[in-house]
Amino acid sequence: MKITKDTVVTLRFKATDSKGKVLEDGKTPRAYLHGGYGNTLPGIELALENQEAGFSTTVTLQPALAFGDRDETLITAIPKAEFPPGVKVGGQIEGVDNQGVRKVFTVKKIKGDTVHLDANHPLAGEDLTFTLTVIEVRAASPEEVQHGHAHGAHGHHH
Repeated sequence: MKITKDTVVTLRFKATDSKGKVLEDGKTPRAYLHGGYGNTLPGIELALENQEAGFSTTVTLQPALAFGDRDETLITAIPKAEFPPGVKVGGQIEGVDNQGVRKVFTVKKIKGDTVHLDANHPLAGEDLTFTLTVIEVRAASPEEVQHGHAHGAHGHHH
């Protein structure tokens, strides 16, 4: 079976950043619902479209096909007095951006009584390399399509 919209793809993938740091070791199989459901990166869907079980490839994705370009407007500073205690540089907190949208912020630095936060994905702006191996391709169930994600052994569990 070919990978097309509304198929469930089970694969192993190893991911590295532009410096070669391993982000995902590829040992645990993952399943996703293919076809624009946002279950995997757009560049991975493009690389796997119309392929079959047994297919392997290595692709390097530019930010637009991975976690996006960095957006400097997503960096903000808040008074340390408004900051929850115990969170350190590199830690993450949930909050609301300037437009009222819930975001996850990474603490970039704490300088004096100011905390600098970044709502960009930690891998935004990075070229990422993925080694992909397709293990299985199957038709998605109507329930999976309705829910917008894969169910089962390597997918989402309810």
